[in-house]
Amino acid sequence: MERIGFIGTGVMGLSMAGHLIDAGYPLGVFNRTPERAAPLLERGAGWHDGAGSLAAASDVVVTIVGYPADVEAVYLGDDGILARAADGTLAIDMTTSSPDLAASIAAEGAQQGIAVLDAPVSGGDTGARNATLSIMVGGDEAAFERATPILDVMGGTVVLQGGPGSGQYTKMCNQIAIAAGMLGVCESMHYARAAGLDPERVMSSIEHGAAGSWSLSNLMPRALAGDFAPGFKIKHFVKDLGIAVQSAEEMGLDLPGLGKAHHLYRRLEESGAGEDGTQALLRMYEQGLT
Repeated sequence: MERIGFIGTGVMGLSMAGHLIDAGYPLGVFNRTPERAAPLLERGAGWHDGAGSLAAASDVVVTIVGYPADVEAVYLGDDGILARAADGTLAIDMTTSSPDLAASIAAEGAQQGIAVLDAPVSGGDTGARNATLSIMVGGDEAAFERATPILDVMGGTVVLQGGPGSGQYTKMCNQIAIAAGMLGVCESMHYARAAGLDPERVMSSIEHGAAGSWSLSNLMPRALAGDFAPGFKIKHFVKDLGIAVQSAEEMGLDLPGLGKAHHLYRRLEESGAGEDGTQALLRMYEQGLT
């Protein structure tokens, strides 16, 4: 089996890398905070001190880091993946990042004989743990075919959307849909409480009808219980929505739902809630801060 190098063992990456070990892949790991990789090392993964070292020892490199700047550093840095990976290496970036950056990295990788796919994911911590993530891929079809057995280990839905950058554009579609949807489900539950209803009982009536959504069924029960632990952190959602806003502006699009959600989540982050899960938006409504 191909040797896989995995970079980024946070909330999502730790579970995703664990599934690769379960599937029998030889795994090497690197993370800026080494202790977060400890559970994988205890299961037999090998440790590397940097992205370049890991890439040099791998047939396939998988990355899921925080921000576009992190992606750029990991791939294009002096000791990054493209600087050290051998001809024929496959790299799969599963970070939600800039479509333009994804296309640029893919083009530079191709010049060096390194195939690079952009393959952001949706499904949160639950999808990562259960290997049911939706994986949206952009890049070369031959590289996608090579990557598919690996991606299938981590996700339930794996779709090639088009050329380089297409995975990131698709993830922006996903985040735009979630953004307006989160406003709706938070307003719905806030309204239910204001009307003197039991929000959980209301959910039992509406979640299986036309109002049903993943956010309503999976995130609102946490929020109603006062559980704001992150399945997906607000600070990362703000980053994603910022990318979506910028790319929409470049296309000349006016997306008011996206704009409102970006505004509210930025205020949440500025209030110190950046490490909370996106369901913490309900708290903002209930405190009358919208």
